Amino acid sequence: MGDLLSYSGITTKVRAMESHLISENQFHEMAGLSTVTEAVDYLSHLKPYNGLFDDLEGSSLHRVAIEERLILSLYKDFAKLYRFANLNQRKFLDLYFMHFEIDILKKCLRNAMGNNYLDIDLLVFEDFFKLHSKLDLIKLSSSRSLTEFWTNLEGSIYYDVLSEVSDAKEPTLFDYEVHLDLLYFRTIWKVMGKHLKKEEKELLSNCFGSKLDLLNIQWIYRSKKYYQIQSTDIYSLLIPTNYHLTKEQITKMAEAGTIEEFYGVLKTTYYGRKADIEVFDLPDLEKLTKEVLDKIYRSTSQQNPYSIATLNSYLYFKEAEIQKVITLIESIRYRLTPDEIISYVEKQ
Repeated sequence: MGDLLSYSGITTKVRAMESHLISENQFHEMAGLSTVTEAVDYLSHLKPYNGLFDDLEGSSLHRVAIEERLILSLYKDFAKLYRFANLNQRKFLDLYFMHFEIDILKKCLRNAMGNNYLDIDLLVFEDFFKLHSKLDLIKLSSSRSLTEFWTNLEGSIYYDVLSEVSDAKEPTLFDYEVHLDLLYFRTIWKVMGKHLKKEEKELLSNCFGSKLDLLNIQWIYRSKKYYQIQSTDIYSLLIPTNYHLTKEQITKMAEAGTIEEFYGVLKTTYYGRKADIEVFDLPDLEKLTKEVLDKIYRSTSQQNPYSIATLNSYLYFKEAEIQKVITLIESIRYRLTPDEIISYVEKQ
């Protein structure tokens, strides 16, 4: 009864917001549009995106400007849920917000390492971040060297972690990004154990643990297919935590001699069974990952509607929607056919 009372209000709010997520039919309608202007106009008539593109037209409808507005719609949804949440629910949302911070930090890092100007305008997000973050977005986004980036990051929870990486011999962007992801997953595990009930911890562990496992699977796959990295070196690229995967399964995938052998091992794992593929004939790994995570996030929410899973699931599918829209609009820009567009959207 306690969970029903504490979650009934925010669950009702989430259900109302879910009703405005873009449907499969609407994606097909957008895929049939001829220009980016038409696609943006279509989006503007949908409630979550109404008014977000009013200052854009013609030549200003480039990818970055559109992406900024789409991300802003995610932040606006997060802010709505935060205002509606009780103290315990806000603890989870504060933890989820760290994911937004890390995404921004990765963009700023790429900028600093390449001595470039950041293409995305973080001023668009400044008001939102002031409410939830101690990072100075403007300073970080203007960093055009790693030295300047460290100075602007000093005092934050990310400084020590990334400074340790910088002390290593010739660290790459990948090294920095992996350590940011590691920090996020470690923080999730720590906070979940301290602040959430046992049932809620199990729900989130299933989602975040599965996501962590699937990241490791993707890194093993890419290391083998695209970079021909030796199995002994693959382990250093992996997040040293496993959930549904066993250490033996990870070892067998990392040491597989061929991609076929890799998939043969993957078929025996929890995720191979969860994908429900009868003939495991070298499937698209990114699509498989999406299908498995979609099932896990959807089932945790449906089976536990009056729990933290409802918030977690909504934010997951909202982020997926934004990636689909970005892919769809760029596909229209490059004049792909509707069928080609949908095939790319379905992978997001």
